[in-house]
Amino acid sequence: MFRTIVVGYGNIDRADDGVAYVLINILRQNLGQKVLSEGDTGLEELGLPVDSIFLSQLMPEIMETLAAYDRIIFVDAHVDAGAGDLNCLKVTPEYGIASFTHHMTPAGILAFLQLLYNRDPASYIVSVRGFDFDFKRELSSATSGLIRPAVEKILQLLQADCINV
Repeated sequence: MFRTIVVGYGNIDRADDGVAYVLINILRQNLGQKVLSEGDTGLEELGLPVDSIFLSQLMPEIMETLAAYDRIIFVDAHVDAGAGDLNCLKVTPEYGIASFTHHMTPAGILAFLQLLYNRDPASYIVSVRGFDFDFKRELSSATSGLIRPAVEKILQLLQADCINV
């Protein structure tokens, strides 16, 4: 069975950094799955052809779970004005030094999946530009306007019949 996991991550207390939480819950609704309550990760409900989870950050502990999937779609906010407001990019394994030892990048996770589990899932990142990272629990209007297109992009990736989109 071909399995996909969508991994949203960010901080819901930092305005637009929490956009992945909103995206994951809208995606779950579209897939007929239960919406995550605050504090729930979705890790307790794995086992579907398409699973989705939300984490505050990517950490090495998630690698064993991710090793069971054929495709991983990461979802996050980004701050690079030059990168465009909505991006969908293929992610390849890449070793690198994280600026914080408790934080990993999608490429770093994939590198360790390859090294430790001999797994090389097709992987993508859907990133939405964040404009406001203040301490509050509401998205900026600019980021809110990117939610529907981002969900549509994720759904397009999920509907692809093959691993390589």
